[in-house]
Amino acid sequence: MSITVNGLDELKKLAGSDLGTSEWIEVTQERIDTFADATGDHQWIHVDPEKAKEGPFGAPIAHGYLTLSLFIPLFTELLDVQGVTTKVNYGLNKVRFPSPVKVGSRIRLTAKLAEVEEVPGGVQITVDGAIEIEGGGKPAAVLQSLSRFYA
Repeated sequence: MSITVNGLDELKKLAGSDLGTSEWIEVTQERIDTFADATGDHQWIHVDPEKAKEGPFGAPIAHGYLTLSLFIPLFTELLDVQGVTTKVNYGLNKVRFPSPVKVGSRIRLTAKLAEVEEVPGGVQITVDGAIEIEGGGKPAAVLQSLSRFYA
């Protein structure tokens, strides 16, 4: 369920709020292969299912940066900021990959709007997020993301 705000003043009021949990998405071998083609990272642990079966995880795993890249589509399910002219990713403060995402796993995002601070022409938000693996004990990724919204 998405939270919708209209403008920067409404966004500021959400500081400290739990943004909820996204829907699950499946991480398929096709998605992993497409990411490998886009980045040039064709390490066997990701793209060679037969060899990966014999590897340390017993199956191919997603690139950590693929998991991280899925933050944005998962996050847009949680917060919709309307009434602004521009939305940009500003960066990351922290990222860790505590658990690998095996091919066929489903992941989702839980997030909290930790901080909203004014910047020239807009606001910067800090989001604390965890990308969870269905049935997993540890998250696939724990991160702190920065985004800017301009009036």
